[in-house]
Parts: sequence; structure tokens; C-alpha cells
Amino acid sequence: MSSSSLTSSSSKGQIVRPAGSQVHTFLGLSGKKLHFAVSAFAGVGFLLFGYDQGVMGSLLTLPSFENTFPAMKSSNNATLQGAVIAIYEIGCMCSALSTMYLGDKLGRIKILFIGAVIATVGGVLQSCAYTIAHLIVARIVTGVGVGFITSTVPVYQSECSHAKSRGKLIMMEGSIIALGITISYWIDFGFYFLRNGDHSSVSWRFPVAFQCFFAIILVCLALYFPESPRWLLKKGRMQDARVVFSALYGLPEDHAMVTAQIDEIMSFVKREQAEGADDIKFSEIFKQGPNRNFHRVCLAFSVQMFQQICGINLITYYAGTIFEQYIHMTPFNARILAACNGTEYFLASLLGLLFIERLGRRFLLFWGAIAQAITMALLTATTWAADNGSGSKAGIAAAVFLFVFNSFFAVSYLGGTWLIPPEVLSLQMRATGAAISTASNWAFNFMVVMITPVAFKNIGPYTYTIFAAINLLIAPCIYFLLPETAGRSLEEMDLIFSQTPVWQPWKAVQIARDLPVEHVDDHLLPWVVIEFRVERIW
Repeated sequence: MSSSSLTSSSSKGQIVRPAGSQVHTFLGLSGKKLHFAVSAFAGVGFLLFGYDQGVMGSLLTLPSFENTFPAMKSSNNATLQGAVIAIYEIGCMCSALSTMYLGDKLGRIKILFIGAVIATVGGVLQSCAYTIAHLIVARIVTGVGVGFITSTVPVYQSECSHAKSRGKLIMMEGSIIALGITISYWIDFGFYFLRNGDHSSVSWRFPVAFQCFFAIILVCLALYFPESPRWLLKKGRMQDARVVFSALYGLPEDHAMVTAQIDEIMSFVKREQAEGADDIKFSEIFKQGPNRNFHRVCLAFSVQMFQQICGINLITYYAGTIFEQYIHMTPFNARILAACNGTEYFLASLLGLLFIERLGRRFLLFWGAIAQAITMALLTATTWAADNGSGSKAGIAAAVFLFVFNSFFAVSYLGGTWLIPPEVLSLQMRATGAAISTASNWAFNFMVVMITPVAFKNIGPYTYTIFAAINLLIAPCIYFLLPETAGRSLEEMDLIFSQTPVWQPWKAVQIARDLPVEHVDDHLLPWVVIEFRVERIW
């Protein structure tokens, strides 16, 4: 595993420690290479997440799928179709909530491993389903596995990252979600050509089964990666954390920077332990206390809710169906356009990597909400025109605005809302708060996916109007309540919230503006300074 015969603390429970002056490695990697490997590993989890989100959209109208599950035709029972697709989110929500306890009990790596095993089982069960009951159970099982993964990946990534690169790395995870969606769309399109003949069911069974590929990668690699050093310190395993930091920084374990980082984190750990963090109860979530727990959990919950109620999964889950049934394209054109939509979605998400540190989280989320509201309003108008005989031009315009909405979302909310929760939550509440915020994501995901077929059937293009109004309401919430986290260490955010008055949570925004950036990893890149200037301007 490493040049020093180092054994991962997450897999074996012990570490063979050479002299303190030696640089430790995992999988033979340290420093930037190990950071890249950790990001790639975490990215596979979000690749699975994205693939699962996109894979069903174009399968619902396949003849072989409709023949297997005739009751799920939207024309027969839109409510049942929405329920079967959305039930996956219920499994995700339940397992995400369970990580409130299991996340700190087992650690980040073991939760990822367990989630990947369960997701593999769920993918196999889905691919061999012949009844709706079988499909429902399989989707719940898959959801349980994916819920473990999605509630843990952002926390694990944040706790292993430098302050200056944390934003880019988690925004990259958002891009990987979009890549997973893109892969699912193109696989759906490729297997569309097998829709006829004796083996037509392969056209939907293989795309559903392919998700197991990503889960199996996680299963095989999880126990070879380092555990979160912050979790190790919280558990009193200081030497193990020192080894992990040595590997992550590419420095000897006795290096001053490693020691300073551990001292900084331990000062907050000791403070939280003195305040009863080791005996924390669920009721602590609803108390402010010196760490402003309730305030911070509310922010984490809200941004994940915003991601879902802005309307993205209206498109992600039902892109192929929307193009075919509601914009009136041919099945072939609908599927290839859905695949192109996913590809453009992924490419647009890469812009978020460029802007997340330059412009900051607040800037992207605020203007993203405004742009999404305008786009949803335009979708209402163009889809209404297409439904009322205005010809193909209106349908083309509606398709274009679906692309436009995806672009604005990809740059802002796709990765940004996964980044905010682990940044605003304290170490004491990080696993618990991340579980609640991820459960929020899945609960509102379920709501949107559940109501979409019903809404389209009953109010048609005015479905988009609902989401236009919601986005207009999201924008002021971001502006007045969300403090900027760009360039801050996770421990600095503790200082910002501890200074925020209990009954004036909006003051966190101003405190974050005024508090100097001071932490161990303070060699910030110039664009962080640019971001603070932009923050004051807008």
C-alpha cells in the first residue's frame, strides 16, 4: 500500500509508524497526488449518484419497459409512475438520516464502503425486476446505498482538503454528478436501438444494471484510502491523524505545518468536548449554544432544499419524457437531445470550478437563482406556445431553454449546495448536520420527482411557473442569510458563527466580510482577494 508498509487506519485499525521524519503514503501516494486520488475516489461516489438520477428518464417510454410495467405508463397512472421513480429518494433520505449516528460512530470510509455494497445489491435487483413491487423494493435498496454515499462524500472531501482548494474540489464533485447523468443519457440512447426483438428488455435492463460498475469500484478501493484526519482527531487518534496529514501534505509527520494544523483542529475539538460534544444528543440540533448549532444546521438544510425545489430534477429525471411527450419530438430525437442536454450540462458545470473561488459561494448562488427564475418563466411561455399550435419554432425554443436552465444550475447550485453544509457546520455537528442536509436534499428531491408527472398532466406548462416563483424567493434568502465561506478554514467558520448574535442570524454575513482570513494554510491565491472585493460590490 505504501512505501513505509503503512496500513490504512480505516481498513485494519492500526498503523505501522516509521520515524517521524518520514513522509507517509497511501496507495503509494502523498501530497497533491493523494489529494487527486481522494477526489477521484469521492468522485466515483457522485458519479454513481448522477448516473442513478438520469438513467430512468428515457427508459419510461421504451416499449419493452412499458410492456413489463404497463401500469406505470404516464397516460395510465401518472401518480404511480412518479411514486415508483421517486421512492428511490425515500431510501436515500432514510440512510442519510442514519448517518447522524453512524457517521461519527463508524467513520467516513466505512460508511462509504457500506453504502457501495448496498447500492450494488440494489442495482442488481432493479435490473432483474419483473413486477412493480420488485422494482419498488429494488429502488429503495439502491437509495439506501446511495444515501450513505451522498451524505458522506462532501464531508470526507472537505475534511481532507486545503481551505484554498476545498471549493474547487467539491464543485468538481458537482461536475462529476453531471458527468454521471451524461453517461446515463448516452447509454440509454445507445440501448434504445435494441428496443425491438426477442431481447428488447436489454434496452432498459442493461442501463439500470450498469450503475453497479461504479459501486463495485468503491467497494474495491474504499478500505485502502485514508480516513478523515478531523474524524480521527475527534476520536482521540492523534497519531493516526498525524500520519494522514503527513500523507495529504506530502510532509514529514513532525513537520511544523502538520503540527500546526493538528493544534488548530484540536483547540476546537477540546472546546467542543468541554461543552459536552462527546455526549451530544439529538436535541442539541435545536439549540444554539456557543457554536450556534441550530443556526448552522438550518443553513445546511436550506441550501440543500434550495437545490431541489429550484426545479432541476424536473429536467434531470424526465428530460427524455419532456422532449418526447411535452415538446412533441420523435422518440429518436427526444433521446439524442436528452443525451446532448446532459453533455452540455456537464461542460457548463466546469465553469463552476473557475468561478467558485473567484466570485465566491454567495455570488454564484444568488445570481444563479435569479437566472433560473427568468429561464423557468421563459419555459412557461415557450412550452405553452408549443402546446397551443405555434409550430416547431416554439418547441425548439423550449428545448433551448431547458439547456439554458441546466447551464445556470450547473455553474451555481449543482456543486455549491454540496459545498456549503460541510463548510458551515462545526466538527461537533458535521456528521449530524450533513446527514440532515442530505436528507433534506432527498426529501425535496422526492417531492419534485413525485409531483412532476402529475403537474404536467394537470397544469401543463404552468408547472414551470411554480419553479420560477420559487427561484425568486430563494435569491433574497441567499443574499441576507448565507455568509461567505470561500478561503476560510473549517475552524475559522466556527469563529464567525460564535460571534453571530443568537437572534440576529443575518449578521453572520457582515461578520464573515469583516473577519480577517487567518489560518494555517493562509497562502491564498489572488482570486480569493478578488472574491472579497466582489462580495463588497454586489
